[in-house]
Amino acid sequence: MMYNKARNKQTDGQHDRQRGRLITFEGIDGSGKTTQIAHLSDSLGTAGIHVITLREPGGTAISEAVRDILLDLKHTGMFQETELLLFAAARAQLVREVFLPSLAKGHWIICDRYYDSTMAYQGYGRGLDLQAIRAINALATDQCRPDMTLLLDLPAELAAERMSQRSTAADRIDQENRDFMRRVRTGYLAIAAEEPERIIRMDAGQAEEALAQQIHRQIWEGFGI
Repeated sequence: MMYNKARNKQTDGQHDRQRGRLITFEGIDGSGKTTQIAHLSDSLGTAGIHVITLREPGGTAISEAVRDILLDLKHTGMFQETELLLFAAARAQLVREVFLPSLAKGHWIICDRYYDSTMAYQGYGRGLDLQAIRAINALATDQCRPDMTLLLDLPAELAAERMSQRSTAADRIDQENRDFMRRVRTGYLAIAAEEPERIIRMDAGQAEEALAQQIHRQIWEGFGI
């Protein structure tokens, strides 16, 4: 389901809406993904589009149980390889239980994180082998690819400042240091450079409403809504 702007613009609007769409949001913690997903979901719903919002890891009973294990502060002894495979396990369940059936019905899915997060966090952040991660992601996703990915890009220092103002407690991955988050951000930018036709970098440091409007334009123009 690779996003193809030229194809979408040439497709009849009503026929085009019969296809499900998968839109993913990526970025380091604190980049504002949750807020922007809510804005986009509301605007798509107003346009009459059936939207399902999900998060990774999560989205199913099994995937949420895996999420609890991954983010629990008690699991400080978790090995990097274990972390990688648990993310993949949660993803495999979500894709098969929710993504594929919903997209086949023509529903739109907005997901907070997907396989790019694993490349950025476990690959560039943890230093695990990128080729191995690609192979694991391919198995987990059953080749289910986003139509568009919005990368909310933010310097690690500004993201850390935002995170410090949150009222919710930090999870196991939130507690990683700024050097780790810098590596993750570098990874995201490298991934975006490899797939500019799918991944659109957005400046997450701008005002919330201005960013929401930019995202709105990307979606409306990209999919011919």
